Amino acid sequence: MPKKCLIANRGEIAVRIIRACQELGIRTVAVYSNPDARSQFVFLADEAYPLGGDSAKESYLRAELLIEIALKTGCHYIHPGYGFLSESEEFAGMVIEAGLIWVGPSPATIRSMGVKTIARALMSAAGVPIVPGFQSESADDALFLAEADKMGYPVMVKAAGGGGGKGIRIVRSRDDLLEALGGARREAQNAFNDPRVFLEKYIEHGRHIEVQLLADTHGNVLHLFERECSAQRRHQKIIEETPSPLLTAETRAKICAAAVDAGKAVNYVNAGTVEFIATPDQEFYFLEMNTRLQVEHPVTELVTGVDI
Repeated sequence: MPKKCLIANRGEIAVRIIRACQELGIRTVAVYSNPDARSQFVFLADEAYPLGGDSAKESYLRAELLIEIALKTGCHYIHPGYGFLSESEEFAGMVIEAGLIWVGPSPATIRSMGVKTIARALMSAAGVPIVPGFQSESADDALFLAEADKMGYPVMVKAAGGGGGKGIRIVRSRDDLLEALGGARREAQNAFNDPRVFLEKYIEHGRHIEVQLLADTHGNVLHLFERECSAQRRHQKIIEETPSPLLTAETRAKICAAAVDAGKAVNYVNAGTVEFIATPDQEFYFLEMNTRLQVEHPVTELVTGVDI
């Protein structure tokens, strides 16, 4: 087994990765910005190297420098943690091209799941239920109005390339749709450099359920059950709990099986999360896939005993 890993991250997740590597006998290389020079993860790693800079852009987002340090220190792996470059298909490709092992899914998987309209199409083809909706490369407002009328209100306007709750609008009447489309497009352009949006039927009183996956390079995908994160503010999670108080045993089995199907459909490798919206009557629909560890993964670890 290769024996050295560069951790392209900081803080709590860097500490967790260092401890996991220590258990496996893998040496670790930390990198740090100027403000992080005396942080715990720097002292816990076997080696640590400065990136310079005070901001993320000046430090943890410097992809070429991260790879340069990994090569100079004889690393075999780069683990991105979460945030920063963890969902960058470009960085994943650079790591692989440099002859290093990327601890995460392939660039192709990151790309396909990073654009929600592509993800919806792939999941639909794989038989995973998706929220009824409308997507088009066209920016013709009349087309969106007509499709929303067919779908029935309320609807959600969502950014195609988005995440983090940005580029989302809930629309309860036809009179508000044009303003919502414009606002969501502007926000999506500013946040993701991609103004495309799509429509989904808004699920009233929906519950947010996410299923933790682990997958290897041989096509094996397994789940570690679900977490519920329905308590949110501005589409950002506040409370995570498991098991979900909503799901029956039958629905739990179905939603976890659907998540495994989703992982297999995109040849998933490593840890990832499939997110669903569930109705009070136990129907559920695919929302998106997070192609990385999530901040809340320790919730699953506590109940399963698995070090993700």
